Amino acid sequence: QVQLVESGGGAVQAGGSLRLSCAASGSTVARNRMGWYRQAPGKQREVVATISSGVIRGEGTTYADSVKGRFTISRDGAKNMVYLQMNSLKPEDTAVYYCNARIYYSGLPYTDYWGQGTQVTVSS
Repeated sequence: QVQLVESGGGAVQAGGSLRLSCAASGSTVARNRMGWYRQAPGKQREVVATISSGVIRGEGTTYADSVKGRFTISRDGAKNMVYLQMNSLKPEDTAVYYCNARIYYSGLPYTDYWGQGTQVTVSS
């Protein structure tokens, strides 16, 4: 089983910073692609950032255009943790942020696992 628990959300003023943490079960972080997604009220869940495992290929990261240069995703496989450092926060960053683990199986589509989410509210 894969379990993901987010923390670190809260309320912050525009221009401020927050660091989100995701604690994962077992060796999930070390073995799989991890990511952060967010969902604002009335909107679809969208990808914010991802970080590949590096097990098959070199470790790499991706970012949504809206957060590029402001957010940084990182992992600590030994601690089974994934982080999202969010700087220069904007009101439009307000959303529930979800930790994601994407697990690939040989010859099969991937399976996504999700945490419960943590609220981030940015005031102007």
